[in-house]
Parts: sequence; C-alpha cells; structure tokens
Amino acid sequence: MRGASRASLAEARERLSAADVGEHASQLGDELFGVTGVLDREPGLRRMLSDPSLPADAKAALAETVLRGKVSAATLEVVTGLARSHWSAPGDLADAAEQLAVLAVVEGADAEGTLDELEDELFRFGRIVDAEPDLRVALSSPFADPERKQQLLDALLAGKVTPPALRLITEAAFHPRGRSLDKSLGEYAGLAAQRRERLVAEVHVAGELSAEQRSRLAAALAAAYGHDVHLNVVLDPEVVGGMSVQIADELIDGSLVTRLAALRRRLAA
Repeated sequence: MRGASRASLAEARERLSAADVGEHASQLGDELFGVTGVLDREPGLRRMLSDPSLPADAKAALAETVLRGKVSAATLEVVTGLARSHWSAPGDLADAAEQLAVLAVVEGADAEGTLDELEDELFRFGRIVDAEPDLRVALSSPFADPERKQQLLDALLAGKVTPPALRLITEAAFHPRGRSLDKSLGEYAGLAAQRRERLVAEVHVAGELSAEQRSRLAAALAAAYGHDVHLNVVLDPEVVGGMSVQIADELIDGSLVTRLAALRRRLAA
C-alpha cells in the first residue's frame, strides 16, 4: 500500500487494537473475511466505498445499507470506519478488510493465550505445503471440490492445531486472493508477529536446538535488532555446521557450507 492507504490502514489497526474485541474476536474475524469476499466480488461497490470524491458520511451510509442486518454491530463499525477513510486504490480497501480480519483472529488467539502456537502452526503448515506439491495443488486449485478440500483440511488439522490457526489456514486455502497458499500463510504469520511488534527469524540448522539455545539466540537477535524476535526453526540437512538466520530481507549465514564455499572462491581467485 502507498500513501493515504498506508495511513488509513494504520489508523484502522489502531482502532481495532483499542477496541474490546474479547470473546467476539472469532465472529469479527469471520465477518470481516466475508466483507473482504464481497469487496472482491463487487468492483462497483469497492470503487464507490473508496472514491475520494464522495463524502465520508455518504460512503459510510452506503456500507451500512449493504451490511445492516448481515453482520454484528462491531463489524459494521469497523467497515464504516474503513469507508470513511482515504484509499489510494480501490483494491487497498479490500486488502485492509482482510488484514483486519486476520488481526481479529490474532486478537482472539492472544486473549486465549495461544498466539505463540498460532505463529508456529502457520509457519509449520506453510513449510509442509511448500514441500508437498500434490498437497499444495489439492488445497490451492480453484477447480478442487470445496467439500473434498474441507475434508482434507479436517483430516490434516482438526484437533491438531489451535482453532485460530485452523481458521486462518482454511481462509488461505479457500480464498487465496491471487496468492499461493504458502504466501498467504506467510503474510498471516507476519501479521501475527506484528501484533506483538516483534520480528520473525527463520533459522536453518542441521540439528534441533535446545530450549536454552533458542532462548540465547532469541535474546541475541533481540539485542541486535531492538525488537523481540520469534524463531521459526527449520531442520536443514544442507546446513553442515552453524546456522543461517533470515530476518526480513537480511540473511545472516554462519553455516559451514557457506564458509567453505567462500574459502573455495578465495582460493580460486
């Protein structure tokens, strides 16, 4: 997002964070995902609700007319707030609704004390999907039978992940919005991390890290970056020794494989 859209989304996120979502987080998330779907399917409505030439009150009234009786008062308040805001492009309005839906689910997980589990489960399932092409096709294909897709998700995840994780994975599978499944899961996990204003580090190691090693690594990265850091640890046989750490666009590679490759390049020079 650019300019006005970025500012409007930041304000909407602040309003959502300040609201007392509590036990209604799941319903709010479900309904905002539904609103996202409506905005995606109805380009005319999307354009009108984001038209900078229309008065804010008129756009809010239109949103209320469309949604009255179909969503809760809390959801209606969020959507009318979005309609009153300024957007650089109509598509940004739908993207904002989706982000707020994810954040509502995240708020619910945080209230239940399962936010760490949610982040880990999204990351792990994303890795599984990335490594299994057949599974990725079965869950991502727009031609797949919805009932079969739901049965597959239930068989894989029901009772094995937290309800918020299952909700977000299901949304990513059924409504990809032009993204790959693993890309959607990565974005959702990133929003969960932002809820705590912390960074996500993907750590590749040859062997499992102990709890003490994880704690020391997280503390060292937090000190270096000035933010709490959530670790997603990947067992990678190609890492002969040491580890590689990816944070956003920065790669910290201390693996033996990389050091040996660098040595070979120096010797060949």
